[in-house]
Amino acid sequence: MTPPAPPPAPATLRAAIGTYPRTRALKEGAVASDLLRLDLADIPVISRAFAPMVREGRFDVSEMAIATFLQARAMGRPLVLLPVVLAARFQESALLCRAGSDIAGPADLAGRRVGVRAYSQTTGMWLRGIVAEHGGPPPSASRWVTFESAHVEGIADPPWAERAPPGADLLAMLRAGEIDAAIVGNDVPDDPGLRTVFPDPAAAAETFWARHGFVPVNHLLTVSAEIAERRPELVLELLRMVRASAASVPPGERGPPPATRAALRPAIELALRYMADQGMLPRPLTVDEAWAGLPPGIE
Repeated sequence: MTPPAPPPAPATLRAAIGTYPRTRALKEGAVASDLLRLDLADIPVISRAFAPMVREGRFDVSEMAIATFLQARAMGRPLVLLPVVLAARFQESALLCRAGSDIAGPADLAGRRVGVRAYSQTTGMWLRGIVAEHGGPPPSASRWVTFESAHVEGIADPPWAERAPPGADLLAMLRAGEIDAAIVGNDVPDDPGLRTVFPDPAAAAETFWARHGFVPVNHLLTVSAEIAERRPELVLELLRMVRASAASVPPGERGPPPATRAALRPAIELALRYMADQGMLPRPLTVDEAWAGLPPGIE
């Protein structure tokens, strides 16, 4: 009798995913799959994967900032968004000024020079929108000092942004008074010479929650359009693995769980509105367009 053929070897996808409590089991290989293996790139700062993904398609699976993805979708890049939130947080504590500044709140940013790593940075996108909602100026009424271009080729900064001198440092410029305020990332410096522009960031975050009902989303998960079209079963398996990894973590440590398209709709709608108001999109984009290419069966 002819022995049965061995099962096919699992497919391997190149992946760039940050390390969080809810991704640790996935990255350590503790989530088993007969269909899929992930070849995980060693990228300590996960934002460094975004430009290679949108410009070169270097990975099959990649974490992606929401602003970067929406710009990439507007430019026709072959990426597909998955309903998986990997990073989300209230943003208000990331907007800083000098401790002795005369800036008393967001309204005082009119006419000021505000530094940010890139105008396209997701934290900056959320904060510019939040500032406007708190009675602060529209983005065009401040001068935005940037240090990098957008991850997506072809995306230009608006006319109210300028590039910092070569070799300049964001926090050094703030401390020296060369800029009036700065937007930092996830790691807010512990520096008594700096303080938040929002007098009470926690109260401002509560106002955002009461108004919008969600925590601002920073990073989601994307796959290449080719994989989504040619191997949809692998996308479904990837989602199962991500959710299994998150479920292995005690509830208090999980952070934002994998979501659904319906649950993410308010965040994407607001991000699109903010980005349009801030001159970040080359063309109008709808929420339905953001989900284009997602394989059937994914809610």
